[in-house]
Amino acid sequence: MRQNEERGTEVIVPHLAESLVSAIIGKWLKQPGDYVREYEGLCELLTDKVNVEMPSPLEGKLVHIIVQEGESADVGAPICIIRGGDELRAGDSDVPVGVESKETASGEHSSRYSPAVLRLAKEHGTDLHKVKGTGLGGRITRKDILTHVKNLADLHPQTFPVRPAEKQEVTSTKNEPTVTPAKASEQRSPIPEVRNLTNTVHPVTPMRKLIASRMQQSVTEIPHAWLMVEADVSRLVALRQRLKTRFQSEEGVQLTFTPFVVKAIVNAIKDFPVLNSTWASENMIIKKEIHLSIAIGSENSVVTPVIRNADHKTIAGLAIELDALVKRARAGTLTLADMHGGTFTFNNTGAFGSILSYPIINYPQAAIITFESIVRKPVVIQDDAIAVRSMVNLCLSLDHRILDGVICGQFMQRVKQNLELYDPDTIIY
Repeated sequence: MRQNEERGTEVIVPHLAESLVSAIIGKWLKQPGDYVREYEGLCELLTDKVNVEMPSPLEGKLVHIIVQEGESADVGAPICIIRGGDELRAGDSDVPVGVESKETASGEHSSRYSPAVLRLAKEHGTDLHKVKGTGLGGRITRKDILTHVKNLADLHPQTFPVRPAEKQEVTSTKNEPTVTPAKASEQRSPIPEVRNLTNTVHPVTPMRKLIASRMQQSVTEIPHAWLMVEADVSRLVALRQRLKTRFQSEEGVQLTFTPFVVKAIVNAIKDFPVLNSTWASENMIIKKEIHLSIAIGSENSVVTPVIRNADHKTIAGLAIELDALVKRARAGTLTLADMHGGTFTFNNTGAFGSILSYPIINYPQAAIITFESIVRKPVVIQDDAIAVRSMVNLCLSLDHRILDGVICGQFMQRVKQNLELYDPDTIIY
């Protein structure tokens, strides 16, 4: 916090994590004029890792928002101004008793509406008399205006009919040849008239903007290369089938294929540690600890929480930790600690039916691997016999500044071998 002599106390973006340099304001939970209790939710901050709700560092009246929703602010930069209790008593008659008092004069519009609300209303041509406020004391918020605009659009959808060209009279002169209209059978079919052509515009959410920025950074800065291997996981399928019911009963957690695959990957990384590296200022940094980022699909996006020291965990331990991460991801309760420090990324794309993919590297890591759908198909086995086996594709995207095809091919073969070595006697604890 910083003191602003004229208006109050500047609230700044806190230092939430070691690598965090900026955050996006996802949503303001309070609006100018609202009274805020200390530690009450002030706004939602979006980082490249996770969403967090920022509490108010002091009690008082929110008098000014500096950074609007969807805009970015550096760590330590002011995002709003709150006038504290002492400042209110010194120069403001709006000190609340319990809760902020309601407005009494409906005509005092300019004093009741924040600059952001007035600007948004002007952009949409909105009559604020017709907008129902949901803020404290019936105040109108930006969200109220956007909801009002959307409701009007739903009631009166805008259409863009394609008008046929107007007919033009052609006057022929005496010296010009007469054009005889073609017979009906010779005329081309007219272009059908398109009616009620509409486009739907969806505003991009701050989270989607952040994802877009990270993806663009990855494909722009990292020279991607790609390769794939196929593995026979028939014995892994049989092993999981044998263990899953008992594991569910004893641990209360579903035993999926993911912990088996993760174990195969981290064991291969131990043999080829250069996969666990990053490019930094013309230097290559090989990370000693293997912190595996796991891609998990949530309602509106994909997050990549981290299993720390994944190579030190058993298959059962990985299954239990994965289950906890998935539950927190889908409940939206992941913390920055859950998301920070990944060194290599795994994505189980087979969970949604994919059999082949070209993943984008999780910047600034050096590689990402996917496990595709397991498919039953005939393959040639020993002595040229043909058998139906459970086969799966493993796809790797790599940073070609750090990694080459030879080392990555060897790494992928090791992952394949580790998967194919599972048998009914494999110990998961």
